[in-house]
Amino acid sequence: MKKESGATLPVWMNHEQAPVRQVLRENIACDVCVVGGGIAGLTTAYLLTREGKKVVVLESKEIGGGESSRTTAHLSNALDEQYYNLIKLFGKDGARLACQSHARAIDKIEQIAKEENIDCDFHRVDGYLIATSPEEQDKLMQELEAVQQIGWPEVVLRKHCPVDSLSTYPCLHFPNQGRFHIMKYLNGLAKSIQDKGGQIYSGAHVKEFKSGAVATAITTEGHSISANHLVVATNTPVNDKFAIHTKQAPYRTYVVGVQVPKDSVPDALYWDLKDPYHYVRLQKETAGDETFDLLIVGGADHKTGQHDNPAECFEELERWTRLKFPMAEQVIYRWSGQVYEPVDGLAFIGRNPGDEDNVYIATGDSGHGMTHGTISGMLITDLIMERPNPWAKLYDPGRSGLKGVGEYLKENLNVAVQMKDHITPGEVDDQMEVLPGTGRILRKGATKVAVYCDPNGVRHQHSAVCPHLGCVVSWNSVESSWDCPCHGSRFDPYGKVVTGPANTDLGPAK
Repeated sequence: MKKESGATLPVWMNHEQAPVRQVLRENIACDVCVVGGGIAGLTTAYLLTREGKKVVVLESKEIGGGESSRTTAHLSNALDEQYYNLIKLFGKDGARLACQSHARAIDKIEQIAKEENIDCDFHRVDGYLIATSPEEQDKLMQELEAVQQIGWPEVVLRKHCPVDSLSTYPCLHFPNQGRFHIMKYLNGLAKSIQDKGGQIYSGAHVKEFKSGAVATAITTEGHSISANHLVVATNTPVNDKFAIHTKQAPYRTYVVGVQVPKDSVPDALYWDLKDPYHYVRLQKETAGDETFDLLIVGGADHKTGQHDNPAECFEELERWTRLKFPMAEQVIYRWSGQVYEPVDGLAFIGRNPGDEDNVYIATGDSGHGMTHGTISGMLITDLIMERPNPWAKLYDPGRSGLKGVGEYLKENLNVAVQMKDHITPGEVDDQMEVLPGTGRILRKGATKVAVYCDPNGVRHQHSAVCPHLGCVVSWNSVESSWDCPCHGSRFDPYGKVVTGPANTDLGPAK
């Protein structure tokens, strides 16, 4: 993709897609069926092929075409939830296991890249958690005490941030973090899986799941994959209605890629303590231009489908970036992604609650998708191979949401409030009010209709009701999509499903 201001695709998508163009044309039986071709699904498939399992991967888009390709590729065990909160929820032992699991995940990425000769720009870098006010400095001291309690003495308090303009307050220095190029890494994983006999099918959208001693995934074309084990690694589970969706919430997160003079910003990871917080890193030598580095800045998160003008999020990020990094020059990339925030701060990885024991899920990345996805592969592989894993209880999807009871109640009340949209007026009274390239909600009697006007002025109508649990979608002007404000399902302008938990399109307008 050509670099230009306002581009919506992330820098990773400039890299050639993984060499997977195989189309599913038959029914297949296998040991393990993995649904989802992002980092969680491919890591799981990679590790299981190394165990001698016959593995089939189904991806509805292209490999990495979902949220994995929209990551900022921080590799960190300095967790967003902060360890002083995790100690309250899971105790010192639980917080220690969380820390160790993410550290092991970074090690595993480094190991795989080395063993498979994947040139994915993996680098170890330091991380800095910064304070910008006296109140945040107090939180910084709480976090320092917490990491000491879980036995991480390498984390130290620094008087000054490496970037003077970022903060004049102290910061916590987290050594041995990392960064990499996600699409190069996924390309390498896909090739290794296929070299070991694994099968990967892109454009294979699963519309139905059947549980049992043998689990089955059925695609929209009617082909079925029957497997002894089924792994659903689709950012949020698309194989059930309720089990996990009450325990996590979808958020849109925004990123800008800004040119900065080469070596003007120390190569490290940076995070602040704002709400929503900012996260920053470098991508060195972008597009062969050795005079610039790419500064990747993320933040401005909000609940999916609950912002009237999401373009303002990019404006806020650019304003903050230019304030904190005066050397910032041209904005050459802009993109957004979707993360799922579990109510207690840790991912859900393991056997799907209320399902057969041979069905597994991986979800709840909480802004740490690269390490959580790698943990998913390691943990689920151990479960399938019937080996003990010290993280199994910590990440158990069946654990109670009441550990984070306050967040649990807040998020589910928020979902309930969205149902009011069924009785509110439409955004327009006539479809002719919808301008080319935009979408609006129109009321027709007792129902609501999603109206999209294409660039040629043709209006397209679909039901505005999400097929997952019946919430009314809203128009996302940044991604040109219809987004569900309840559980994060997303649909393209013509109503075709893009992201679960819905696995069917918007219905016809009535």
